Amino acid sequence: MIAIENLIVQFGGVRPIDCLTAQLSAPVSGLIGPNGAGKTTLLNVLSGFVRPIEGKVAVKGQALLDLSPLQRVRAGLRRSFQTEQVVEDLTVVGNLKAIADHVLPNNERAESVSAALDFVRLRAVAATMGSSLNLFQRRLVELGKCVVGTPKLILLDEPAAGLSNEESGVLRELILRIPGEYGAQVLVIDHDVDLIRAMCTETLVLDYGRMLALGPTDEVLASPDVRRAYLGEF
Repeated sequence: MIAIENLIVQFGGVRPIDCLTAQLSAPVSGLIGPNGAGKTTLLNVLSGFVRPIEGKVAVKGQALLDLSPLQRVRAGLRRSFQTEQVVEDLTVVGNLKAIADHVLPNNERAESVSAALDFVRLRAVAATMGSSLNLFQRRLVELGKCVVGTPKLILLDEPAAGLSNEESGVLRELILRIPGEYGAQVLVIDHDVDLIRAMCTETLVLDYGRMLALGPTDEVLASPDVRRAYLGEF
């Protein structure tokens, strides 16, 4: 469970996160909102890249805010970014090993990397350099990096952006398998509301850094307030 209490992030006179209190407990939860709502800022707080001026955040009962980004990774936090962080001059398996080297003892790395490679169905291109991968393969590498080791919380920032319907369907299937196979909670940001509806049983909506709605996804997406906030986006 992600527990957020009175969270405030301030940049000068702007508060991209403003007194946010929320609890997300679904295996796969959604995070949506108009542009500038504070979605990526919240992920940056969870990841340790942005420090709030006030508030508390805990994941499965473990306080996060005093941990460095690397300590959070070692504690089980994983993240993908809108722009893939695939290392161009490493192979697919090399990209996965780079994560394993930080989070696992030597005797567990090979098995975890092999399992992640199979999970994201990239065994056939394991020796391919990152620079030669297509967009879909790069997204799968990012997901594979997220399941190396023992993830507890996986943050996915627009994982399906730019993918075809078929590719999005494959990615959706893999994401939905993560809680059952790895025991990790997944939090997904995406502008594709149909994708959020298909994956997430619970969704948090932000607007100007504040919680606009939180609850079962279908109910949240049917809310007039949420529809007004999107102004025709769905």
